[in-house]
Order: sequence, then C-alpha cells, then structure tokens
Amino acid sequence: MAGHTENEVTIAAPLEQVWEITNDLERWPELFSEYASVEVQHREGNRVRFRLTMHPDGNGKVWSWVSEREADPRTHTVRAHRVEPGPFEYMNIVWTYHEVDGGTRMRWVQDFAMRPDAPVDDDWMTGNINKNSRIQMALIKDKIEQRANRRRPRPAPPPRSRASRTS
Repeated sequence: MAGHTENEVTIAAPLEQVWEITNDLERWPELFSEYASVEVQHREGNRVRFRLTMHPDGNGKVWSWVSEREADPRTHTVRAHRVEPGPFEYMNIVWTYHEVDGGTRMRWVQDFAMRPDAPVDDDWMTGNINKNSRIQMALIKDKIEQRANRRRPRPAPPPRSRASRTS
C-alpha cells in the first residue's frame, strides 16, 4: 500500500508573489514552523538539492534529509523528491500554483510509501501529512497575506470639502 495526500489553500496575494516567497528555500525556516534549517547543497538552473532539518519532535529527535526539487516558473509547478528517503521507500511531492478569484491557489500532492521497518505505516503517515500540511499552509497563507497587505499602496484620503474646513 502507498500513501497519497492532496492539500490546497487559497492565498489572497498575486501568483508571482506566492511563487517567489514559497520557492525561496533559504527562507523556509521563516515560512514553515517545522523547519529549523535549510542547507542548499547544489543549484543548477531551476533544480536545487538541499538538506532540510526539522525542529526536535516531542521525543527530542531531530529529523533531517536531503531532497531535490525542480521549479518550472512557466507552468508554476514544482516537482520534488527525497534523495535520502529515511523511513520512506520514496517520497514525491508536486506543488502547483494557479491564479483564482481572490488570489492564488497553492496545492501540494504527495505520494509516498513507508519502509516495512519504519516506525509508522502508510495510513498513519497519510493522516500526519494531511494534518501538518493544513497547519503549514495556514501559516504560509497568513505570512504571505500580511506581506501582500503591507505592499499594497494605501488609498489616498478623500478630499475635504470646503464646508468641513475650519477657519
């Protein structure tokens, strides 16, 4: 059996801004609450190999792995996989971005299988990924929308009429 998750969020910000912020790997620890650090190991064109390190879990264990992702700015799609799969037999993720009314829809689709000797099975990990994806997407949405609101020019105050002026 294998695991499969699909999660999405609509972010009230322009597609290019969402794309730029969520693909700035070096700033992921500021964007995601789960990542302690990102170390880019190799970059060639739109392909990046990097090490992700999480904050310690409830038992004090620090998880870290190497992933590779390739971004396609033309289609606003990112395909990624774990190079060091750890407890996974494999882990693949596709990020897609689409302009929609009200902003940008960002979608994550993950396909994976746990190794037979992993501490959890596919069903448990599916639930865990779904739960955590919703948490991370809500954080990302909030952070990007805050930035988008700061970038918007403030409307000019309405002109005051002569009658409202005091002498």
